[in-house]
Amino acid sequence: MRNGLFIFYLLFLTTNIGLAQIKIDKDSAITAIEKRIRLPKIPDYSVSVVKFGAKGDGVFDCRKAFEKAIRHLSRKKGGQLVVPSGIYLLNGPLHLESNINLHLEKGAIIRFNDRPDSFLPVVETSWEGTMLYNYSPLVYANGKTNISITGEGIIDGEGHGEWATWKAKENVDKQLSRQMNHEQIPVKERAFGSGHFLRPQLIQFLNCENILVEGVKFEDAPFWCVHFLKSKNITVRGISYDAHNKNNDGIDLEYASDVLIENVQFNNADDNIVIKAGRDVEGRSNSHIPSENIIARNNFFKGLHAVVIGSEMSAGVKNVFIENNKASGYLKRGIYFKTNSDRGGYIKNIHISNLILGETEDAIFMTANYHGEGSGEHPSKISDVTIKDVYCKSASNTGIVIEGFPTKKVENVVLDQITVEKATNGLTLTNTTNVSMNEVVIGEKAGTPSSVK
Repeated sequence: MRNGLFIFYLLFLTTNIGLAQIKIDKDSAITAIEKRIRLPKIPDYSVSVVKFGAKGDGVFDCRKAFEKAIRHLSRKKGGQLVVPSGIYLLNGPLHLESNINLHLEKGAIIRFNDRPDSFLPVVETSWEGTMLYNYSPLVYANGKTNISITGEGIIDGEGHGEWATWKAKENVDKQLSRQMNHEQIPVKERAFGSGHFLRPQLIQFLNCENILVEGVKFEDAPFWCVHFLKSKNITVRGISYDAHNKNNDGIDLEYASDVLIENVQFNNADDNIVIKAGRDVEGRSNSHIPSENIIARNNFFKGLHAVVIGSEMSAGVKNVFIENNKASGYLKRGIYFKTNSDRGGYIKNIHISNLILGETEDAIFMTANYHGEGSGEHPSKISDVTIKDVYCKSASNTGIVIEGFPTKKVENVVLDQITVEKATNGLTLTNTTNVSMNEVVIGEKAGTPSSVK
């Protein structure tokens, strides 16, 4: 009996030491990420775009005024470009430079036109995980350092008009871009633009570092809303959304590292936060730049999916910490990891805790068979995932789904204190190994069994 008690005590002690170590490692990792992230250093110099000829009447084309103001600030080695209250029409993209803060005062709206030719010539960008040359994102920066967008104003992409009609026309170009990826066509030869139908992002930072996006509201994007591509040292806080066109992801992190996202009010038509890392052949060739070291906390989710990893994640996603977030309204899925056997790469060291969901189709869904696609030659590996303290009001389909690939099983998953109050189906685990559960309740919690009468 004593031996039995000793073994129980040893197991109890070992388990709790292990849990304590996990907590210490997680907290230390978050602290290390926060210490590494550098906010942009903007010189203490400020000018108003109005002084360069801009008119906030919603009619006058202010693009040249913005360009003049940016050139002026660049000559001064940076500063703040102030956009006062008013509606500023831009017939073409806004390209930002290093050491500049684009600051929108309360009541200021930057509104872009929706004539695609205004967003030529093409620039280096990406489209669903493949690098190429396409219409310029509406606000764009490439290779810049110390750059920010702040304030209480609105950036409006006017995506509901002409751009919205391109969704039905994009498939030929989408498939062509994927073919170029698989055939390793040089990026400079992947020219899209006039005669093609790949919609541009609203905001994109490419090859940038020391970035701050704070306070501004993003509306009516043609495609993804805010896209960080091959960039690092990123802080996003206090922004909001009103973006309901097709593929209006909120924040896309792609080959991004050292990122803090906090206090964001999402209200967009697709993924809220989505972490990506390139697609297929090209993505795997970029395995040296995975998306990593990402913190997202104290956000309010509303849209299609709350927290997403994939499906383009071929360079790998690791060291992600999602904490203290809450959703409102209906979500198709709360937590969604999506890969297939064309991707390769990995998803690992993911920690999600203190998440409140309302009505969903699936509360938690991890799949290696996204859209049923995949040749079977490059399955992805999902491992070392901890999901803790999640409450979901209902799942009209399934509470929890975890499905790996036969040759790359989902491995080392901890589900701790998960409650889904109501679900049509409870739990599906396929091609998994070492999935542990504690205090997982789907549906009405069982009580003391009744006695035989």
